[in-house]
Amino acid sequence: MNYVDEIVYAIEEGNSFFNLKSKGDFFMYPEFMIAPFRAELTQLGVKECRTGEEVDAAVANTNGTVMVIVNSVCGCAAGRARPGIALALQHSVKPESVVTVFAGADIEATERARKHFSGYAPSSPSVALLRNGKVVYMLERHQIENQEAPEIAQQLMAAFDKHCASVPVS
Repeated sequence: MNYVDEIVYAIEEGNSFFNLKSKGDFFMYPEFMIAPFRAELTQLGVKECRTGEEVDAAVANTNGTVMVIVNSVCGCAAGRARPGIALALQHSVKPESVVTVFAGADIEATERARKHFSGYAPSSPSVALLRNGKVVYMLERHQIENQEAPEIAQQLMAAFDKHCASVPVS
């Protein structure tokens, strides 16, 4: 069922668009609401990780640098982070692997990704570059909120040049 069908079904069943499904102590966003936000990244070739095992495999199996994106429904993800990431991924130097988890939906995957970001507070949206399983660059929500997409792209491209190139650019 695609997200439009889910909306129609929810209306026919008398459900609110804002009913959130509970998963433990967390509330998950309905898939029909977040599918377009997921697609903004997956159509760029970003691989979704929906389980902790998928996150661990992405980090462990990347020879080089992996970019892990914590996607979100918030306005700064929509208007700043995702467009900035899209611009940055047009750069000639890129991470060997780019994956995403969705905060508020992929609960286990998001928690596992954040375990790889030790030393950083949970933040969504956020973008981490990991090399050999260690964070070498982190762009947190508080940095995203105060910048426009082109500025975010410039920061990411500079991080790509520094951490993803076979010979780092100074």
